[in-house]
Amino acid sequence: MSRIPQFLAAAFTITALGSHVAATAQPLAPVDGFPTQPLRIVSPFPAGGGNDAVARLVSTRLSQVLGQSAVTDNRGGAGGNIGTRYVAESKPDGYTVLSSQVSIMAVNPTLYRAPGFDPVKQFIPVTQINAAPLAIVVSANAPWKTFAELATQAKAQPQKITFATPGNGTLSHLVGVVLDKDDKVSMQHVPYKGAGPAINDLLGGQVDVLITSTSSVAGFIQTGRMRALAVTSPRRLGVFAKVPTLEELGYRNARFEDWYGFFVPAGTAPERVALLNRAIVQVLQMPDVIKIINDGGSDVVASSPEAFATQLKQDISRWSQIVKLSGAHLD
Repeated sequence: MSRIPQFLAAAFTITALGSHVAATAQPLAPVDGFPTQPLRIVSPFPAGGGNDAVARLVSTRLSQVLGQSAVTDNRGGAGGNIGTRYVAESKPDGYTVLSSQVSIMAVNPTLYRAPGFDPVKQFIPVTQINAAPLAIVVSANAPWKTFAELATQAKAQPQKITFATPGNGTLSHLVGVVLDKDDKVSMQHVPYKGAGPAINDLLGGQVDVLITSTSSVAGFIQTGRMRALAVTSPRRLGVFAKVPTLEELGYRNARFEDWYGFFVPAGTAPERVALLNRAIVQVLQMPDVIKIINDGGSDVVASSPEAFATQLKQDISRWSQIVKLSGAHLD
């Protein structure tokens, strides 16, 4: 059974109590009658991973701002393509929102021969939620205490150590590809359908290493069930404050940043996009939400639609090149 990251437990407790959220939320007036019904936030991965957790973190608070509930709808499969395509083909009325990430929107269009969606033509960015490194983690009883120990064995015994990721073509997968090609840290890739199942198998001993978003594993680091060996960007936040970065350990081309963000189908009225942006940004500026995201190893971004669109285009350019260099392709 998939698990929701433990660091989010406080978020759901606070939401149930309602006190802090009610004190910080500033209800927004509807725009041209929108919204008048619940919103659906589609997470294109199974429950239990970072994408799902962040979607739920925001959705549980949106009702305080919009006056309508928001429910999370998990539609996993094909590295996030199935749920993403579902939203791309949904009615552009603002009621169906995609909770996505850089691996889907910037990597999959190049990785997959037919991903089933165009991130630029079929979507309007609403806001970037966060910016975060990926984490390279092992279970608490793993033999490696440092990344250097893991790398030494992976170089001496190529493909013997297994590393799990939330799926083929995710940033987590590409980090493993770059480490192999550039630094000869050669591990056998085991793709999963989301971070939740990968976490379960790491804890169960079916795989040796997990590369995934910091938000997916922060709770397990905090409780001592996992050990973080390295992160992939200069950020040292929350429970990852003492974890070395790959750059600090001497690895080149090792700065990888993940993000989550919200999108709506192309054709959604600008007024509705603007209202959704204001509402979600207000949620992301709540002190308890900031703390939860920071504790998970991420910085809150809460950008404008225009700034997020620029970030998306930059990431598509960068990651398409890395995918082509890796030689990876999926049907």
